Amino acid sequence: MTRSEKSPALIEADRGQDAIALHLVNKDGFDAWRATLSGPQRAALAAQKFKGKGYETAIVPDGDGWFAVGGVANPADLSSWCLAKLAEVLPAGTYRLAKGDAGPALFGWQTAQYRYDRYKKNAEAEGPRILLTQQAAAIDAAIAEAEAAHLVRDLVNTPAEDMGPDALEAEAERIAKAHGATISVTRGDTLEREYPMVHAVGRAAARGFAPRMIEIEWGDENAPRLAIVGKGVCFDSGGLDIKGASGMALMKKDMGGSAHALALAQLIMARGLNVRLHCLVPAVENAIAGNAFRPGDVLTSRAGKTVEITNTDAEGRLILGDALARASEMKPELIIDFATLTGAARVALGPDLPALMARRDATADALLTAGKAHDDECWRLPLPETYRDMLKSDVADMANSASGGFAGAITAGLFLDAFVADDLDWAHFDTFAWRPSAKPGRPKGGAALGLRAAWHMVRTRFGGN
Repeated sequence: MTRSEKSPALIEADRGQDAIALHLVNKDGFDAWRATLSGPQRAALAAQKFKGKGYETAIVPDGDGWFAVGGVANPADLSSWCLAKLAEVLPAGTYRLAKGDAGPALFGWQTAQYRYDRYKKNAEAEGPRILLTQQAAAIDAAIAEAEAAHLVRDLVNTPAEDMGPDALEAEAERIAKAHGATISVTRGDTLEREYPMVHAVGRAAARGFAPRMIEIEWGDENAPRLAIVGKGVCFDSGGLDIKGASGMALMKKDMGGSAHALALAQLIMARGLNVRLHCLVPAVENAIAGNAFRPGDVLTSRAGKTVEITNTDAEGRLILGDALARASEMKPELIIDFATLTGAARVALGPDLPALMARRDATADALLTAGKAHDDECWRLPLPETYRDMLKSDVADMANSASGGFAGAITAGLFLDAFVADDLDWAHFDTFAWRPSAKPGRPKGGAALGLRAAWHMVRTRFGGN
């Protein structure tokens, strides 16, 4: 269950309810605004060292009550995060902006109040901070978007013991049922026959963590077909090419791609986009046992291509290869995949910027534009043909990991590209799905990075209710 589902709505339509005023100022306008206040109010600001800088907050006495003030870059042009610090620190209650409306900041107001407390027996209960908005028509969309981000956070934050392939399947089933979608799951001998690379990667896992392919379908069969694919490696030991302790510490998040795919699917269905949705999640644990796949093995993929295993820790691209091949068979107008795929992308771009690779410039530009407009910026990397030589194998059609260590994120993208039908529009997000330190509205832990960029791009492209 996502945090937003077990909490009251944090934004409501403004119908004149009693509410505490929120004033927004910046450094340039602070002196003029301060001059309108009484002596005791100015003294209260001084005591709290408030000067209008970004994310500064203060509480100011006002007769028998009080109002709050927050520092922002531009009170007339709010971002998703402008009100997030206020939502984190203010007492429980109902609030409204003293001037203007929250607009895009409705998102950060909600995400700032996310808490992951599943394993805390004595979690401190906090009452909600509710924000009133004059944009009543925008409330449902803003709530749905925050719920999707919270879903990613919840799934990624959950330890692998409680978020294995079986639990991921249960979550997919819950989402499908909630929206009247159909779900199918391929396991066992059928998985080995139809999705041989998914089976090979996951076959060493214990019972309950057995590999599977999860598929959700929804929407009018005559609508444009959209495929969403997410890497579901619920824990990655590295396989026989085992990771060190530090490299394994965060590997509960290696299913972050599947969390993004399920969250985007939930948004698409909840908002009624005019698509025939096909969501695919290959779910595995990359475990170590006597039957684990080995360096030097040659796997035959669903697409018929053979792959030499040069590194068992480059397993995510293998399961995605089978999933992308399956998605391609249905001839969608667009395929988008999400994966916590390479450390190389994080070395290049850091934790905040997902690497984006796409075949078509127009698709890449639309994703980049949507990301910038909705505070979910991505960065495009190329897919140069000349780098395909790095994936050559002496014994198979291709190797799963490039030799030499150069262009790791790009060669991983080129590996995936080989499993997408040649004439299809395809975009790939190499996302971190984790925030190593907190920022207003963005707590430390599981993070939706690239989700809003993809959502607003497909919303614009395909439309809906």
